[in-house]
Amino acid sequence: MTHDILLPFHTHSQDGVGTASLTLSDAVIAGWTGRDTAAMERHIVELEALGVTRPAATPIFYRTSVARITLANCIEVSGEDSSGEVEFVLIQHGSELWVGVGSDHTDRKVETYNVTVSKQMCDKPMAPVLWPYQEVQAHWDSLIVRSFAVENGERNLYQEGPVASMLAPATLIQKYTDGRDRLPNGTAMFGGTLPARGGVRAAVRFEFELEDPVLGRHIAHGYDVLPLPDHG
Repeated sequence: MTHDILLPFHTHSQDGVGTASLTLSDAVIAGWTGRDTAAMERHIVELEALGVTRPAATPIFYRTSVARITLANCIEVSGEDSSGEVEFVLIQHGSELWVGVGSDHTDRKVETYNVTVSKQMCDKPMAPVLWPYQEVQAHWDSLIVRSFAVENGERNLYQEGPVASMLAPATLIQKYTDGRDRLPNGTAMFGGTLPARGGVRAAVRFEFELEDPVLGRHIAHGYDVLPLPDHG
């Protein structure tokens, strides 16, 4: 038995703009998806020094409640130890694979003792716009993800780089499904992220985008972060 959610997306394709209410059944957060394995190993060692446990495998696929995926422009979190990270998102809907962008907002305090639980602690905001994957498949590595953190009233670049830094969608899908070429219907998969400029940190607002410089378009979204009191 699954707990499905229904989200109203806008679809932007070369044929025009439309709407699609998609039923999502499963949410998957793909971690440690970097193509540069040496750089990834160095980052694992850095995080181990901070108390974050080494992943059991690379890549690794964390399951989280699909109800955590939201199109909201504001989320509530426990305490002040969470932060966002921009990631491309793949959604399988019937025979169509869509691509969008979201933030794997994560509780960094909890992450030091249980990464899986940390993924469940926070909502995962997504932009309300999707592209057909087939329209970007041929030039996938040209896509760029970018995020900004609003800190002390200033909007600062937080992450930026090509999706080519992460494993390609086909590889992620095959590794998650044991060799199949399609995600299970209703699955949303977050595809991994880039290092944060200036280090991982909390912010009152987080903004993120996916840019397609080949077709000259982008998807963008942002959300405020409201900490709730943490009384231990």
